[in-house]
Amino acid sequence: MRQYSPDLTPPWKKPKPVPEVPAEPGLVVEEPGTGFCGAVIRCEAGTVTLEDRFGKHRVFPLEPRGFLLEGKVVTLVRPSSPAPTRPARTASGSLAVPGARARVARAGRIYVEGRHDAELVEKVWGDDLRIEGVVVEYLEGVDDLPSIVADFAPGPDARLGVLVDHLVPGTKEWRIAESVTSEHALVVGHPYIDIWEAVKPSTLGIEAWPRVPHGQDWKTGVCRALGWPPENTGAVWQAILKRVGSYKDLEPELLGRVEELIDFVTGSGGA
Repeated sequence: MRQYSPDLTPPWKKPKPVPEVPAEPGLVVEEPGTGFCGAVIRCEAGTVTLEDRFGKHRVFPLEPRGFLLEGKVVTLVRPSSPAPTRPARTASGSLAVPGARARVARAGRIYVEGRHDAELVEKVWGDDLRIEGVVVEYLEGVDDLPSIVADFAPGPDARLGVLVDHLVPGTKEWRIAESVTSEHALVVGHPYIDIWEAVKPSTLGIEAWPRVPHGQDWKTGVCRALGWPPENTGAVWQAILKRVGSYKDLEPELLGRVEELIDFVTGSGGA
């Protein structure tokens, strides 16, 4: 007797196959039924847990064609067995030193303008800085930077590095930075209006940082444009910071400046 397939659905009505994607931690997907968008934080038998940009968790079943990845339908599957262990790295990308103790603090320092900036530097470079014995201090503003540098009295064994917000030629910040002339102090800056912009948009599941009209508070404008709570920018920043796992989540314009300061203060870069 001939064998016939019980599926009598015409070929043109059958759903097209979709790619299977391992639900690796950090993968950002959307569950189309609810519109919930978040990063994978856990994948267990039959379920996946997502975390959105505000730290909210949702658990969804691992169903065929159940998620959108960059706008395309995919089937999430449990990741295969872990790959062979590679040398561990710090969040900055440096090789981790197992069991290393923090070095006694150097006389040199790195001052970082802005509390959020300092928190980001600590999260990504904190392990490296502790091993090098470099202390990072929060700098509220740069209006008095020349006197702050003079009070610190940098020298060959006590170098001072300063990271400034929105250091663009022609600005007030630029002129202040140029007034610091000590060969044992280095002032550098990133080009961003706010340190939030140094986080890659893809890390947060957005296409780009929105443009905010001149004269409007930048953080508030960004939150309104993206549907984030504008009344609590501090909580929004903590949610952003939580999504930053390593240097790969940051723009190179910030990475280069921080590495330059670390090299300068530790003496591994040029004076």
